[in-house]
Amino acid sequence: MYRMARSGGSQELLHWVSGRAAGWAGLVDGDGTVLHGVTRSQDGTGVEAAALAREYAKKLPGLDARSFSFDRGTHTALLFPLDGPPDAAAPILAVVAPRPLPDGLAVLLADVAMPLAMCWAAEAVERKRRRVDLAESRSREAVLHLLMTGQLSIAHQVAGALKPTLPDPVRVYVVECPAGRRDEVARICTDLSGGRSWIVRCPVYARHLILVVPADAGIAEQRLGIRVAEAVTECVAGVSEDVPLADTATGYRQAFHALAVARGLPARHARFGSAPDPAVAAGAAGARWADELLHPLLAYLPRRGQDPGSQELAATLASWLAFSSHATQHLKIHRNTLAARLRLIGELLGLDLNRVGDQAALDLALRIRATPTAPGRTGRDRRAARPPLGLDDILDVTAVREWAAQQLRPLTGPGPSKSSADPRETLRTWLECEAQLAPTAESLGISVPGVRKRLTRLESVLGRSLLQTPSARYDLWLAFRALDLVEPAAAAR
Repeated sequence: MYRMARSGGSQELLHWVSGRAAGWAGLVDGDGTVLHGVTRSQDGTGVEAAALAREYAKKLPGLDARSFSFDRGTHTALLFPLDGPPDAAAPILAVVAPRPLPDGLAVLLADVAMPLAMCWAAEAVERKRRRVDLAESRSREAVLHLLMTGQLSIAHQVAGALKPTLPDPVRVYVVECPAGRRDEVARICTDLSGGRSWIVRCPVYARHLILVVPADAGIAEQRLGIRVAEAVTECVAGVSEDVPLADTATGYRQAFHALAVARGLPARHARFGSAPDPAVAAGAAGARWADELLHPLLAYLPRRGQDPGSQELAATLASWLAFSSHATQHLKIHRNTLAARLRLIGELLGLDLNRVGDQAALDLALRIRATPTAPGRTGRDRRAARPPLGLDDILDVTAVREWAAQQLRPLTGPGPSKSSADPRETLRTWLECEAQLAPTAESLGISVPGVRKRLTRLESVLGRSLLQTPSARYDLWLAFRALDLVEPAAAAR
């Protein structure tokens, strides 16, 4: 009995008891709920036996007895309350077996009660530990969500009960773990960072860990991604630039793009290359344009109190633009709820959210509003009549054109193979086909796997993720559009 208790716990003991009794064996609590039940009889009476156990378990507390047996039909039920801690109700061992009962069954059940009680107590502690771990994991996930949406004060309040404290500025890591080893890698990251990293299990990708590390870390901590890749085979790490805590969302995007590059490197580690941000390059005009574009959404008032308000809709839009259909996992909502919210957002803004161009415009507008380092907004001045700004007006700013040229420069440098197809044509076609592989393959006259291989190669060239979200598709669409605006002007001169 003790050997089985150590190897298989209460389930293994109940399975063995069920075989010895040639009937049903289980654990039932005081209100008749079956906690565990096992049957090895071949007469199909397991359901009826469980019902009998539930019925008589409810009566047992009112009887002045340590054990109880009763007969019904051709079966006998035996009930033994297990010992437990004084502050917790222990379950009841119940066995329902056909008569005649095997010799010594009652003595056997009395003997098995002690190891079974020990197993149950140990398993109860383990269940509590898992609930605590889950609660802490969800709390950390909530803090990350608040950071990603720029709600710093609330994030600090929620994080106050957890360790470590939120650093500022930070460096963000995205670590891709081998299947089934994310918890192990999380412990390794905790040890390697000296407990200073804020570690979150990604709610969207089951193999990803997100690490928020102090930007002032020492030399050993600065090499955290390399050390993790060296410590765990098949681990891949991408790391962002140093960013303010308020720019955690930007840091996550950078680390995710670096991860796409790291997958193709022998060291399995990459750092995001320094690049300007279009949200900063857009300047004050970009801030005014973003306010004008998003005003119908940000000013929205729901008709009913239980409907999502403007802040929740904006968070839904940001999550969907970042994670596409995976936003349901990020926001913990049903896919129908997500679809309904997106329809409402599209109606409020007068945009087609199925078009990459409209998605890119909204992504840029949200990033401008969420960038603390962006120039101050002029506000919606109702006294001065100013013509509304369009996306093309923002993309025609000199700083934005320079950003666009830098984004596309790797496509004409020494990176792309001269023997391969024109990378610009591949990317343009992919974006014109709304980033869908099948229409792109048809337009290019190649197979879907062929398109996927081309885009995978371009991920390494650009240093950005294309096929997995968060994707660089929005930045590339904006870059192509900005440079297209320059060409007609140059031709006119």
